Amino acid sequence: MATKTWKLGEVAQGGVITVEITGKVITVIGKEWDTSTGSRRSSNQSNAKEFTRKTFNTDAGNVQRELADFLCELTTSYWADQIEKWIKSKVTFYKSMY
Repeated sequence: MATKTWKLGEVAQGGVITVEITGKVITVIGKEWDTSTGSRRSSNQSNAKEFTRKTFNTDAGNVQRELADFLCELTTSYWADQIEKWIKSKVTFYKSMY
């Protein structure tokens, strides 16, 4: 299982995005910044409150597009692209024959 958290602050809804990858399942979690632990990027945001979660299966035909659309809803296109690159380094997506 691979997990990574991006603490983006003002450029993302809620400020925190966590991605969990287990086998062929990718889970993207949007979290509200937990200000009780501090406002710096070095603050521990592991217990931040979730406000959205979406799961993707890498075998689905249109999963890359759905993933990109969901990430763009959560943050800017730059950070969505950075998160996508990290995901692509960890999983292999299904490739359609046509």
